[in-house]
Amino acid sequence: MTSELAFIAALRALADNPAARGLNDDCAVLDFGGEALVLTHDMMAAGVHFLPDQDPADVAWKLVATNLSDLAAKGAEPVGVLLGYQLGESAQDARFIAGLREALHHYRAPLLGGDTVGGDGPKVLGLTAFGRATHRPVPSRSGAQAGDGVWLTGAVGGAMVGLEALRSGHGESARYRRPEARLAEGIALAPQVTAMMDVSDGLLLDALRMARASGVCLALASKAVPLACPEDRRAEALRWGDDYELLFTLPRGATPAAPATCIGEVRDAPAGTLLVDGTPPDTGEKLGFEHH
Repeated sequence: MTSELAFIAALRALADNPAARGLNDDCAVLDFGGEALVLTHDMMAAGVHFLPDQDPADVAWKLVATNLSDLAAKGAEPVGVLLGYQLGESAQDARFIAGLREALHHYRAPLLGGDTVGGDGPKVLGLTAFGRATHRPVPSRSGAQAGDGVWLTGAVGGAMVGLEALRSGHGESARYRRPEARLAEGIALAPQVTAMMDVSDGLLLDALRMARASGVCLALASKAVPLACPEDRRAEALRWGDDYELLFTLPRGATPAAPATCIGEVRDAPAGTLLVDGTPPDTGEKLGFEHH
């Protein structure tokens, strides 16, 4: 099977429109009639992004929230969504629609259309979200500068323990089932940040992606990262995905316009690298979630 990184690298030859941002961002940014239209598309598969027997209403919520999280990282406000849905049993489809209604109402994101398909295999769902940029230039992963502070909204590890709670039937699982897209925070931060992205695949992996896109070194202090899980699971939490907080950089001395914690600094070298507590992370461990 082709790795995710290799496949995206091959696609870059086709994505030569400036709106694609070289496929180095989670969104396309299209200048349109004096404004900037922000577009993103995310997919979810049963057994990978949600449990096969999970409540379809929660799956619908997560599908919407994960796409709108990409818009949040661009400081965009939702304009609407298109749904790609694989039909199933009528009761499950009804639960999905109920959850979709809740999520779209919560985020004020109208459903504009989409497509349905039949099939007996594991359920695969897709959503395309459209947003209007509230600030120009639209933030990207690639603007971090040496001397900037590295900041994080919220905490990590909540989705990790949430999935365990969902599987066991004990404990709080909402952070996994129904994550929150940080739209208000992204809009507030967009005029300030030098770079911004959401933490979907793990803090360490996404920090490395920002470092590579910006051509800088992100140096993180692991103990500074807020946790939504027990302290003894800090190392896991830094690598676990699905938290959907915003990772961003600000010039030295700047105060963020939304609640956030400074978790490190940007250095000019080695370019495209990550340091955790002064040293590169263990290459024998995955930094986060990647498709293979």
